[in-house]
Amino acid sequence: MAVDYTVIVLYLAGMLAMGWWGMRRAKSKSDFLVAGRRLGPAMYSGTMAAIVLGGASTIGGVGLGYQYGLSGAWMVFTIGLGLLALSVFFSARIARLKVYTVSEMLDLRYGGRAGVISGVVMWAYTLMLAVTSTIAYATIFDVLFDMNRTVAIILGGAIVVAYSTLGGMWSITLTDMVQFVVKTIGVLLLLLPIAVVKAGGFSEMKAKLPTSYFDPLGIGGETIFTYVLIYTFGMLIGQDIWQRVFTARSDRTARYGGTVAGTYCLLYALAGAVIGTAAKVMYPKLGSPDDAFATIVKDELPIGVRGLVLAAALAAVMSTSSGALIACATVANNDIWSRLRGVVKRGGEEHDEVKGNRAFILIMGIAVICTAIALNNVVEALTVAYNLLVGGLLVPILGGLLWKRGTVQGALAAVIVGGLAVIGLMAGYGILANEPVYYGLLASLAAYVVVSLATKPTDEAVLAAWRDRLAGRAPEPVSEPVPAHQ
Repeated sequence: MAVDYTVIVLYLAGMLAMGWWGMRRAKSKSDFLVAGRRLGPAMYSGTMAAIVLGGASTIGGVGLGYQYGLSGAWMVFTIGLGLLALSVFFSARIARLKVYTVSEMLDLRYGGRAGVISGVVMWAYTLMLAVTSTIAYATIFDVLFDMNRTVAIILGGAIVVAYSTLGGMWSITLTDMVQFVVKTIGVLLLLLPIAVVKAGGFSEMKAKLPTSYFDPLGIGGETIFTYVLIYTFGMLIGQDIWQRVFTARSDRTARYGGTVAGTYCLLYALAGAVIGTAAKVMYPKLGSPDDAFATIVKDELPIGVRGLVLAAALAAVMSTSSGALIACATVANNDIWSRLRGVVKRGGEEHDEVKGNRAFILIMGIAVICTAIALNNVVEALTVAYNLLVGGLLVPILGGLLWKRGTVQGALAAVIVGGLAVIGLMAGYGILANEPVYYGLLASLAAYVVVSLATKPTDEAVLAAWRDRLAGRAPEPVSEPVPAHQ
């Protein structure tokens, strides 16, 4: 394993070096939070694909392939569909807003403080997304070094927190590009063909497995529908995704670069399902489907290649973890703390916005690591996060983009009613049930439409300013309570 260890150590050292290099480029708030809004198509596509394809998409996607066959691709496939929909229909308008958070967009659109409550919901979602990604380090480091769970979480989490804190989005962008390349080589170009060959080829796989493993809808229509609601729509509104859209150099970059990334996700989904199906042929009685990835890597890959593929898994986890971490810190600072500080702080007090955002990433990173150590059930935590996100925020965000008649009162009602409905239904039906997101989303939609129609339309001056922002005719907003002095 010495060669494999060397590959992993060099990879981790490279991530820290990227963080140090990124620190030299992060000279302003825009640089630190959205990479100066200067990413071209190649970097934008790679980093967007990296952020959406995390440990769940890699280890979990292979596990679903092991359990259901080719239809196990649907979870990651719906992520790709969501990214394609975001890129084709919404990304250009989102990029032109020149904001830093989803909640700032809601404030601009509705002319009120809809962003305060939505900021709390978005913060909870990004925090749990970062936590679940961080927990995945335990699985990978256990395979690599037979390491204690807590030590693995601290080690992996500390590296991500370090490079994210140093350079912000510039560091994360650079590391994500490396991670994108490593994932492509490790999973698509190495693990996929090796797994199929080791399983005896597709003909042998079809001969040894039930026909349901090759049914595109074998996982079940209701499950696919739930994946669409949670992941496809989740891609449209998550702060971690929007913050990457904000990094695009132009409308065209956001639209076409995102389309390339979404297409890549579809290929990655199919690859994971095929690898899992091959693992089922080779190891028909694993204790857990999620063990399929680690088992096939550990037992079937040659020295050196094994280290690279494990580095690919580590890359998948790190890219999602760092993206969720900076999103969590951005929301906490810009949407929650800045508003509180704007009320209680003395006017005219100067502050360093880069330094402040760096401090928030460090604080949120420590909170994420501590929560990950204490938490056991990853699936339940992630389900709660996505249910709250989709049930509470999907309607007011898409409604603001698509329906002129939506009002701030309707948006607040949608967030509160949808969020409370999801929480109540999860308590009644169970956290992993499908009903909470179904009925929560319907309740949110009903509240949004009824309250918007029952209240005074949004002021025309607010809508005119909104249209100017969408058209790219307005300057970048000042989101902080006082001016920044660099």
